[in-house]
Amino acid sequence: MMREGILSRWEPETMPRTGALSGRRSLDWVRRGLMSARALQVAKISIAVAIAWSLAPLMPGTAKDFPYYAPLGALLSMHPTLMRSLRSAVQILAGVLIGIGLAGIVLIVSEPTVWTLSFAVGLGTLIGGMKWMGVGGEYVPITALFVLIIGGPNADGYSIGYATQICLGIVVGLAVNLLIVPPLAIRPARERLSGFRKNLATHVTEIAEALVERWPPARDEWATQGEALNAAARRVRTAVQTADESRKGNPRAWFNRANLDADYDALLALENVTFHIRNLTEVLAGMVWGKPIPLELPHELRPVLSAALHAVAEAISVGVDDPRQPQFLDQAGLAVESVLRAMQQEIGVGAGSLSPTAAIVIDLQRILMALRPGTEQGSAPAPRRNR
Repeated sequence: MMREGILSRWEPETMPRTGALSGRRSLDWVRRGLMSARALQVAKISIAVAIAWSLAPLMPGTAKDFPYYAPLGALLSMHPTLMRSLRSAVQILAGVLIGIGLAGIVLIVSEPTVWTLSFAVGLGTLIGGMKWMGVGGEYVPITALFVLIIGGPNADGYSIGYATQICLGIVVGLAVNLLIVPPLAIRPARERLSGFRKNLATHVTEIAEALVERWPPARDEWATQGEALNAAARRVRTAVQTADESRKGNPRAWFNRANLDADYDALLALENVTFHIRNLTEVLAGMVWGKPIPLELPHELRPVLSAALHAVAEAISVGVDDPRQPQFLDQAGLAVESVLRAMQQEIGVGAGSLSPTAAIVIDLQRILMALRPGTEQGSAPAPRRNR
């Protein structure tokens, strides 16, 4: 009732502002949606396909009889980064030419039959499976099959037209990808990295809160998220590697001198943090539910361990560029030392009861070591870049 009274008293003044704010938020949402990388890529693909289709009838000779392959080439050459587009374009052209050559050999030896078609497709699949063929491997048997079946008696003209139009479409696609806002994925990668950091901090916070709830805790989501954390780490690494790849040959990168070394360092630190969070999560799950291994946690250690987990979560939540990070790391270190002092006071309960807590303390210390710049990382580093 009080809320209704307040709203009614201020309704003439606040409601228009709320509507205007909602409208601005809607416009911002639409603007972000239209300018998102996916929407931009869709628009560029549409433009490339339209240009390729318009230019296809202008090709000389028999190539103009097969205009529908030009849009296909444009579609195949459009990828999120320029280097990936160029690499896939070369691989697809190689696959097309090898497939044409394979079909030509079959036609020289024999007329297209069930056996020769099967042989060409099988051999093309075998060749296309080679690692160096990449995405172009699947076009070896497809092209051979098209030349033998669709080309038929006009295999020469069909092969020339098919290869020419595919090449035209690829060139158009590469040009559009280069000239119209060439993709630069640095900002999305950093947003994913920041989001992953917050997710890890939230996970540790949930564990800390569970320790001071009624025992056993009612909330158990944190105990089953180990694989989800690993999957999130893999997605973030892919995003950072894509951002690194998107700079190569990109004119926009000339004006954006972003150094991704710090992002790779932050990613490596968070991957190590994820490893240790999974470890302590399994230990705590064993303390609470006795699975996968039954373990003990003395009741007197729960509050101090919860406080240490809260402090470590705060340290995880801030990035290297945050001036508060050293302070949070120091506070987390003191909180972990408090757990050690509490363990010394409980030494009479026996080593079997304190060993699981000691394992958690070690993981917390390794997390802080991974987060502190300039210190040796806890686990074996994953490769920083795909070269």
